[in-house]
Amino acid sequence: MRLSAWLLLLVLSGFGVSAGAAKIENIRIWPAPDNTRLVFDITQPVTYELISLSNPDRLVIDIDRSLLSTSVSKLDFSKSPVRAIRSSQRSDNKLRLVLDLAYKVSHNVFALAPNASYGHRLVVDLSNYQQTKTPTKGAVIKPAQPQTTILNSLDLLDSQRDIIIAIDAGHGGEDPGALGPKFSGRKLREKHVVLGIAKELQALIKREPGFEPILTRSGDYYVSLRGRTQKARKANADLFISIHADAFKNSKAKGASVWILSSRGASSEMGRWLAQTENDADLIGGIGGVSLEDKEEDLAKTLLDMSMNYSQSTGQGVAQAVLSNIGKIAKLHKKHVENAGFVVLKSPDVPSILVETGFISNPQEAAKLRTKNYQKQMAQAIFKGLKSYFYSHPVTNTYVASVVEAKRRLRSYKVVSGDTLSAIAQRFGTTVKRLQSANKMTSKSILLVGKTLVIPTS
Repeated sequence: MRLSAWLLLLVLSGFGVSAGAAKIENIRIWPAPDNTRLVFDITQPVTYELISLSNPDRLVIDIDRSLLSTSVSKLDFSKSPVRAIRSSQRSDNKLRLVLDLAYKVSHNVFALAPNASYGHRLVVDLSNYQQTKTPTKGAVIKPAQPQTTILNSLDLLDSQRDIIIAIDAGHGGEDPGALGPKFSGRKLREKHVVLGIAKELQALIKREPGFEPILTRSGDYYVSLRGRTQKARKANADLFISIHADAFKNSKAKGASVWILSSRGASSEMGRWLAQTENDADLIGGIGGVSLEDKEEDLAKTLLDMSMNYSQSTGQGVAQAVLSNIGKIAKLHKKHVENAGFVVLKSPDVPSILVETGFISNPQEAAKLRTKNYQKQMAQAIFKGLKSYFYSHPVTNTYVASVVEAKRRLRSYKVVSGDTLSAIAQRFGTTVKRLQSANKMTSKSILLVGKTLVIPTS
């Protein structure tokens, strides 16, 4: 046996590394449109050092008392800034990982404790955009070529603009969400179920005139909670819907539910926003947003309070409409809208709701949630609810508002010579009494030519 091969076997078997060393047993890559996440599954907590190098661009991670016990040869780096991963076992019991990069990017490395799905992990988050220059203190790294198009504010001033619905499929990538029973030998994952429902909802909204959907994630990758609401705000969304599937230790728990931000959660969030210093996070009010940065404290509080009150009120209305429609196709966990301090609901200027589509931990509900047909039914129920709300409470300067106004005008009639109340009532399928009531007329009122009558709806 050649000496180099013998030494390699010693390393892989754990010899040459002190007893109790951590092992990297698996490496996973999660590419997303904006960033790439690398996850190193390790057997125990580790300490590490991070070095960023240029010419060529690379990221070096030295991990104490560790060894690599898996291969990187099958990892697909095609949709990421990573060209390759190299490793070496140093004489001081450190494992050196070298990430060869296609270009300089911003990065973040951190450790994660075990959860229900995974053990100890070391996570490397990389931006997918080239960092054109070395950032200075307080500078903001801007993407060289953004991959998403943000709606032009001038377009939003158009009286026929669409109502924008931000659809958030919970979890994704490294975060599988709740786990259900096994189907075909594999546990059902919340992240897959809710993405299916989200895409069905996207298709429904896309086909409806006057509405435009956006997805916070379109594939199996992770987006931070704050990142999800930021995407909605950047798109000037009129509503944010986060879709989830519930779980409980008792497998008999069942039923769908709809949630909004609690008053306590709203109060704490207002404080966070008032303390925020980043300019891009200081805007409220959606279209033509207002900066809090240069406002007196009392005025800033008032403006933010008004924004959050509107957001909560609208969220409550949409949530009730959605809950009512979901109740037509599914059992409800609670027959009223519930309140909680979910981070994902904490956007001060975007009305937000969270829909728990059922209990994935319940075998019967899990069996339905995994099917394409039921995902479509759930999406249709959510869509009917939000559509009914916005047609009852149209957003100004939108296509929906113009349709509502046009219908209102159709329910009016200008009196011409020869008209009588009875003839008008018969023409529009109503009664003389209802005509009189709608127009504040009495039996002695004179029907004047040229007068515009309101026609009561049936």
